[in-house]
Amino acid sequence: MRKVVSAALLLAASAVAGEVINGAGATFPYPLYSKWAYMYQKETGVRLNYQSIGSGGGVRQIKNRTVDFGASDAPLTPEKTRKYKLAQFPTVIGGVVISYNLPVEDLKLSTPAVCGIFMGEIKYWDDPVIKKDNPDAKLPHKRIRVIRRSDGSGTTWIFTNYLSKACPKWKEKVGYGKAVNWPTGIGAKGNEGIANYLKRLRGGIGYVEFAYALENRLKVASVQNRDGNFVKPSIKSFQASAKGAAWDPKKDFYEVLTWQKGKEAYPIAGATFILLAKDYPADRNRKVVKFFDWAYKKGDKIAQDLHYVPLPKEVKDKIRSYWKSHGWY
Repeated sequence: MRKVVSAALLLAASAVAGEVINGAGATFPYPLYSKWAYMYQKETGVRLNYQSIGSGGGVRQIKNRTVDFGASDAPLTPEKTRKYKLAQFPTVIGGVVISYNLPVEDLKLSTPAVCGIFMGEIKYWDDPVIKKDNPDAKLPHKRIRVIRRSDGSGTTWIFTNYLSKACPKWKEKVGYGKAVNWPTGIGAKGNEGIANYLKRLRGGIGYVEFAYALENRLKVASVQNRDGNFVKPSIKSFQASAKGAAWDPKKDFYEVLTWQKGKEAYPIAGATFILLAKDYPADRNRKVVKFFDWAYKKGDKIAQDLHYVPLPKEVKDKIRSYWKSHGWY
């Protein structure tokens, strides 16, 4: 199993002299960026030093101009990209899954069940709201232990954005963002922190990016979507969520993929984004763009192997035109 660390990691097969790209931010795409970086260095000699510190930290560092790029799962609105003189583009699509630690397979969680659990109103696993959709499961009378992020997180942004759309009470009392005032739960740092808690805490439930759940062999629930269907997280259901996305370069590709219509759409999908400073020298941004262009050309199989959804060709072409308009491609 890959050891995921939040400190800076020089992703290298061997020490190779040459350029270094410094980035920081989202833990959501960390497994993928690690693998891409390893392969890119083998091919080009250029290293990627990526700090997996959470989306909030990534946005902060690029705003402060302390890294070559920031990474965030919470897209910045066009108003904010203009305000901070930033460019923004997506890299891949993924999903946030609800993982749990119970001796129960194929758990189904309805919208009222998810809302009640994360509001702290459903306190035991054998609550009638949960039992209703899992009639054959032996749900124990055990306390539900919610685990949530303690750091500023794009994964939290995606998850709470979904909750705000699916649960009127959540929208009214909590809202969404990279950090929120949680009604309940134990805090953990990073996707890796929640995954580690869930592996050892019986009765635990939390939200993590899909790749972390698979990497750590966590159980994942089927979640009720906007059309009322219970949907398992998968590349196919993430693609269904992204089907109607516009990906408008005039809006710096701002797009939210939660709670989309469609019988097969997974309700907690999202893209992950890269942020570049428009006032950096062009050569500085070109080296970042060169890396992600390589990833678009050669990294799709790696992405799929790690259960991320590559961007469609037409979206990649839009992004290349966007880069070109800034003089970076």
